[in-house]
Amino acid sequence: MICLSTLLVVFNLFVSPCHGGCAEVDSLTEAVVGQSFLLGCISCKRRAEVSARTTVDWHFKPLEEEEFRHIFHYAHPRAKILHEDFSDRLEWHGTKTRDIQIGAIYIHNVIFNDTGTYRCTINRTLFLPQYEEHVTVEKEVELNVVAVANRELTVVIAEIMMYVLIVVLQLWLVLVLVYCYKKISEQREARDARKALRDQAEL
Repeated sequence: MICLSTLLVVFNLFVSPCHGGCAEVDSLTEAVVGQSFLLGCISCKRRAEVSARTTVDWHFKPLEEEEFRHIFHYAHPRAKILHEDFSDRLEWHGTKTRDIQIGAIYIHNVIFNDTGTYRCTINRTLFLPQYEEHVTVEKEVELNVVAVANRELTVVIAEIMMYVLIVVLQLWLVLVLVYCYKKISEQREARDARKALRDQAEL
């Protein structure tokens, strides 16, 4: 009975929210001057069995300006910085295959002028059996650069640690599920053995 209850808990935790092992998490939005900052951009492919080719472009619109600047392009395995303001300061930190789902980049040595809107554009070509399908996904990040990390940033880091603990708990539940499966199998084998002995005794 305990194993059955655990099975239901694990099913609710794992199966319901599952989308091919990928989770679309929003990027952080506050960077500290002089440090490195990860601009997050995740676009999950809904059909994991379908192969794809993907490119990622990042654009930047400074504060109080109207036009976006093309600052970065990635097409596996090549990354290219396209704007002199970010020369030697951008680093690809996403998926390192043609089938990109994580399009994150690092901004190194953050400056106050990095404050503004960043747009991540993921261009994906899905190779379906009968045709090719082209999908474009855009995500924007409003980045604020501060001199000292605010308490809110610390809270976000604490939330990340909480998610790590949740993952550890889920792994523990998987181990419990495996243990319960073995116990149920052993009980079934023992029951079949007793039944065979009883049938033999009756004969």
